Amino acid sequence: MATAMYLEHYLDSIEGLPFELQRNFSLMTDLDNRTELKKVEIDNLAAEYTAKVKNLSSEERMEHLKRIENAYDQCREFSDDKVLLAMQIYEMVDKHIRRLDADLARFESELKDKLDSSGLESSDEKKSRKDKNVREKKRCSGRGQKTSNNNSPKHTAQKTSPALLAVQPSDVLDMPVDPNEPTYCLCSQVSYGEMIGCDNADCPIEWFHFACVDLTTKPKGEWFCPRCVLDMRKK
Repeated sequence: MATAMYLEHYLDSIEGLPFELQRNFSLMTDLDNRTELKKVEIDNLAAEYTAKVKNLSSEERMEHLKRIENAYDQCREFSDDKVLLAMQIYEMVDKHIRRLDADLARFESELKDKLDSSGLESSDEKKSRKDKNVREKKRCSGRGQKTSNNNSPKHTAQKTSPALLAVQPSDVLDMPVDPNEPTYCLCSQVSYGEMIGCDNADCPIEWFHFACVDLTTKPKGEWFCPRCVLDMRKK
């Protein structure tokens, strides 16, 4: 496939992406506004309850507290909806990034086949191949350390060498990924740095990079990933 065809097909695939993103961002803004209004309502209900509690009967108190509880529940629902929208945005963008990576890989393969058939190799191709070999060596020397909160077979930790400390997430994302190598986490990348296992036995992802789930140290007790937390809340 010619370069122009790759570009044309990719541009066609992302034509509607800006509108989809704008729609989701608008919905998130609306949820933020509704949440703020509901918080004001909760503050007013709480102030009213505090001022009148001595003169309210038991039944009136229960009714007033129920109104406050319902307002809190609505706030939580708004927050959950916002998280779901954010995940949809991530998945939409990630889908197009994956397609671009796949198209680039096919294009590079076709280009290499043409160069091999002609017996020629440009200086840029030589430099690219040399850089790829260097990155591949770095990737093989810096596999991630996985951390677990329990002793189940699923959470067996892997030891790593001191060279791990020199490998940064940004370096790993720039490295070529073996198509046969498993990927993990919300970012769908290979293992690197410190990782933690989700304690949900049915978690489809299982392992997560600390940075992707806003962790700096191993948490105490059980730990569940953001997606499993949302699924449990729905139930």
